[in-house]
Amino acid sequence: MTGPESQVFNWDDLKFFLAVARAGTIRGGADLLQANHTTVARRLSVMEDNIGSRLFDRSTTGLVLTQLGEDLMPYALRIEDEMTSASRVIVGRDAQPAGTVYVTMPHGLAMTSIMDDLAAFSEKYPDIELNVHFTNDVADLARREADVSLRVAYEVMDDVVGRKLVQMSQAAYCTREYAERVNDNGGEGLNLIGWHEPEEDKTAKWVKESFYPKALLKHRVSELVPLITLAASGLGMAYLACNLGDRHPNLIRAPFQKPLPYRHLWLLLHRDLRNTARVRLFVDFTAAQIKARRNEFWVAGTVDKAIG
Repeated sequence: MTGPESQVFNWDDLKFFLAVARAGTIRGGADLLQANHTTVARRLSVMEDNIGSRLFDRSTTGLVLTQLGEDLMPYALRIEDEMTSASRVIVGRDAQPAGTVYVTMPHGLAMTSIMDDLAAFSEKYPDIELNVHFTNDVADLARREADVSLRVAYEVMDDVVGRKLVQMSQAAYCTREYAERVNDNGGEGLNLIGWHEPEEDKTAKWVKESFYPKALLKHRVSELVPLITLAASGLGMAYLACNLGDRHPNLIRAPFQKPLPYRHLWLLLHRDLRNTARVRLFVDFTAAQIKARRNEFWVAGTVDKAIG
């Protein structure tokens, strides 16, 4: 509403009017509101000035409502009831958060126990929906491309709130049949499946730094899923994060090696969302679940050197 009618009084002044009406005095109304006596008197005076008429008359026992005050009373009570109901909705929603949490993570995490964490979270908080986008691109949290991002990286430089959950281990994986061909000879006669190395580079730096420096970098893929699938088909050995390779039913760690350090698993969110209830619950729950399974990501016996 616009125009003179909207300027009659401030809706917030109604609580001062109701308190004084209930207490019968300005001081009593101030005590009900836990407000300053002068503030209550001033707000009531401004309200009467804006209306152009008194709401209370003085009597020997205190303040009594004028006819206008009595006419206003049921409307004030109705507004108070509506505000109380609105407060209950807000408090209830905060106690039982609802809504959608937008999450991004790399494709590889779709094949890990983190999917079990998402299912457990959904069961515990059925009113929170998860919208999970699997991508190898880095989500720009500052532009709200996601609320939360799980990222596998050595370091994170974004202007975000980050939790370094766990460091990960990696190892070479292959089928049981292929493992029978592996001898303690630095991988001589074996094939490794790589990523984006040039085809003429048969002995990449990371191969020389591995436990199989004599293995041939023969095959290449552009995505993690085909890398795992080809290794599970017996094409050769592939370096995988241990929490991923150990979970695959057709892969084992190749013999004559020890796990190597890999990247960290980060849980990131934009700093403006730290106090959003549903996001906070998701972050705290997921972080606790992953940290509780730290040994799944950082494998005992991992040597203190990295490759690549």
